[in-house]
Amino acid sequence: MGGVTGFLGVAAAVLLLSVIAVRVSIRLGLPSLLLYLGIGVLLGEAVVGIQFEDADLTRSLGTAALVLILTEGGLTTRWSAVKPALGLGVALSTVSVGVSIAVTGFALHFLLDMDWRTALLWGAVLSSTDAAAVFSVLRGVGVGKRLIGALELESGINDAPVYIAVVLLAAPDPVTWAAPALMAYELVAGALIGIALGWLGGVGLRRAALPATGLYPLATVAVCLLAYTAGDLAHASGFLAVYIAALVLGNARLPHRADTLSFAEGLGWLAQIGLFVLLGLYASPGRLLDALVPALVAGAVLVLLARPLSVLCAALPFRVPWREQVFISWSGLRGAVPIVFALIPLIQGVEGAQRLVDAVFVLVVVLTLVQGTSLPWLAKWLGLVRSGEAREVQVDSSALDALGAELLQVRIQRGSKLHGVYLSELRLPPGSSVSLVVRAGNSFTPQPTTRLQEHDQLLVVCTEVARTATEQRIRAVDRAGRFARWKGDAGLP
Repeated sequence: MGGVTGFLGVAAAVLLLSVIAVRVSIRLGLPSLLLYLGIGVLLGEAVVGIQFEDADLTRSLGTAALVLILTEGGLTTRWSAVKPALGLGVALSTVSVGVSIAVTGFALHFLLDMDWRTALLWGAVLSSTDAAAVFSVLRGVGVGKRLIGALELESGINDAPVYIAVVLLAAPDPVTWAAPALMAYELVAGALIGIALGWLGGVGLRRAALPATGLYPLATVAVCLLAYTAGDLAHASGFLAVYIAALVLGNARLPHRADTLSFAEGLGWLAQIGLFVLLGLYASPGRLLDALVPALVAGAVLVLLARPLSVLCAALPFRVPWREQVFISWSGLRGAVPIVFALIPLIQGVEGAQRLVDAVFVLVVVLTLVQGTSLPWLAKWLGLVRSGEAREVQVDSSALDALGAELLQVRIQRGSKLHGVYLSELRLPPGSSVSLVVRAGNSFTPQPTTRLQEHDQLLVVCTEVARTATEQRIRAVDRAGRFARWKGDAGLP
């Protein structure tokens, strides 16, 4: 078996193994990205024996995967969830990046006897947090929406300034005082391109009459990829352009929105799996041992000094409590992004770049094991989430475009204040009604006297106009009970 047949067979087997790894990682409490990296290493030269040493191809495929991951992240991000943390998220993705580069570079210059430019290059590569790593670990921790929103914005935006810094420091030309102006132009222009294409894409998709439902998700993703290309051609930040375009599109009134988000989520998973397996395949275990000491030194500087100081500087104007600052500092997970960015100086022939790539790979594994597994414990210890506290009700939607209606599937979690509420007390807004209740595997049509219970699943039918108010009311009762309005809970995410 060879050629295309063999390639497709191996790819399908790796994909199925990676999907199973998601289940295994949840049971073990480990981020799934580590298992993906492990699969790649097993396929590589040390075990199976696949030789793969093309740094340029790895960087190109890695960049494409990052674009898809940012597309999925922007499309699935609710503006109402990140808006309260907008200032903090932007500060973490800009101010925090600059402070982290400076502090890490200064420390490594003295501790590892590096020249200033090399030390700052290490600091730039290590300063980017990874969206895939952050949210695979934060999922289910149960901290406040403001923290989640800030970390989501940081991981989605900070790739852009970090990429610019790495390219500037890896180039043979001297860094001049014009560099900050260039960075400002690239970020502002990238954001404007993203906003423009996201808005135009939303308008176009609403007016288009495509012949098949499946074409809408494809067109939406194509608009986001076009934003990256436009940003790159305009010498602006393509990473920021694609994330902003996806964020605008994800919060627009898109046709078949639920299908689009589901498609984007699957595409994001595929990009993550492919990227981490590829990076594991590229890694050479024989070189990683030599990079252990510099990796541990850089990791200690990053986690204990650079990250806390950068978070402190970014959070200072927003009066963020010290407990939340500690959690944000520890949540700065590194994943595929630093490894992909470390390949840039290697391709450009920067001296010692291979050592940087190996050290970053070791550091990603170590920090993910240490930080990723301890985040739930840290959140509880800091009092950001209480033991046994009910998680917020989960709401998924499926659009019924032809009827101008939507279906909301509501799952009542353990400890929810929805437990014990009569259906008549739910007081959904006009245009909404509970059409079905599934309890203990049995379904029935509810009556006003039906009393909701934990683990019930509700099917709520509502008009598009009433969807937001319906979801907010359900969330409010979930958190505050039947007297949510009297307690001032508006049900905002």
